[in-house]
Amino acid sequence: MIPIPLRGAVGMALALSFAMAAPHAAAQQQDPISGLVGQLELEKYKATIKSLTRFGDRRQGTERNRQALDWIEAQLKAYGCSNVERLQYQFTEPVVRGKPAVAAGGGAGGPPGQGGSTLFGNRARTGVNSDPMAQPDERLRALNAEQTPLGTSLRENVYCTKIGKTRPDEMYIVSAHMDGIGFGEAANDDGSGTALVMELARIFSQPGVETDRSIRFALWNNEETGLNGAAAYVEQRKNLQGIESPKGSGKYPEPKWLGMIQHDMMLFDHGMPVPKLDASGKPVLDAKGHPIYELPKEQRLEADVNIEYQSQSKQAEGSAKLAWEFRAANDKYATNYPAAVGFHMTNTDSTPFMDLVPSISLRENERGQQIGAGWNPHWHQPTDLYSNYSDKDFLLGLNAAQTTLAGVAKLVGAKVVKQP
Repeated sequence: MIPIPLRGAVGMALALSFAMAAPHAAAQQQDPISGLVGQLELEKYKATIKSLTRFGDRRQGTERNRQALDWIEAQLKAYGCSNVERLQYQFTEPVVRGKPAVAAGGGAGGPPGQGGSTLFGNRARTGVNSDPMAQPDERLRALNAEQTPLGTSLRENVYCTKIGKTRPDEMYIVSAHMDGIGFGEAANDDGSGTALVMELARIFSQPGVETDRSIRFALWNNEETGLNGAAAYVEQRKNLQGIESPKGSGKYPEPKWLGMIQHDMMLFDHGMPVPKLDASGKPVLDAKGHPIYELPKEQRLEADVNIEYQSQSKQAEGSAKLAWEFRAANDKYATNYPAAVGFHMTNTDSTPFMDLVPSISLRENERGQQIGAGWNPHWHQPTDLYSNYSDKDFLLGLNAAQTTLAGVAKLVGAKVVKQP
């Protein structure tokens, strides 16, 4: 029992707390996007990435890839994301990667990069590790031991759909790729993008969250072999858009595509490679006398989320508009890192969509100009491990999630309704 002299003070404190909470609650009712974005939590995002690393690099065509697909599907169902489905397609290994859909660029500042970009400044070596012995962790080496079998065999994408209340016949696709390579854990490429999409599926699937338009949360396979999973989806589903089936049912198995938002490696923006220095402060040289470059160890304060579209695509105008919508969403709702818009989108699963629907890609760095110049030393390497990223790195991925959640929520007319 509260002593009489304290009752007045307690009452005043409670009244003050209610008075302070009321405007906050009212603000969230007026702006449901803020409330939805506020449900993104760093630890939950990290936990999803960590869970994905249990399947190693998730190389396509392997048992660990299939197990990861099963786990993703189970999680989506647990979140309440309706209509979890798989799209099947045939893939042949080995395959020769096709040429980029957009030719390399190049300008006065440096040599050409992919997607029409120019490689400025210092450049470090890039490549794909194909040597399992380069992975010093014996447990992880054993986990990643199975290689993709030769020949043609079945592959699958997994996706689920948030059905719109008033326009179920229209949708935005929010996606990432779940496969990786390099004999690491594929924590960043693309555990970080996959976890982002899954976190958005979790939040949009909560009871009481309604949207006018539909959202499809898709996890593609075979990105690393040439965007084959996304390309198979486009080939099989593009002509089904907006068709009611069965007729009169109000159901649209493939709503009309309004926009495609892809996510690919979201964690690492430590800046341009810098010369490695010896104890005396002089640059360290390789056997040919060239400087050896390394990346700063800490996430830079000016790190940003890169939003890219492809200026040479048939949907360039709509894609640019979509990109700037997401930049505005970042300005309003992101908590730590800004966003930048670029026009050289390339080498990711939005490419098969870009001539059909406005398409953008979110990344830690520009794919052609920066990733192509060696700005991420873990890219396709055995070092792409959960333990090699700090909370500052994971926070960049969370800010990308804030950006996409806010941008999509506005586009689909998201709201939070009271439950009975």
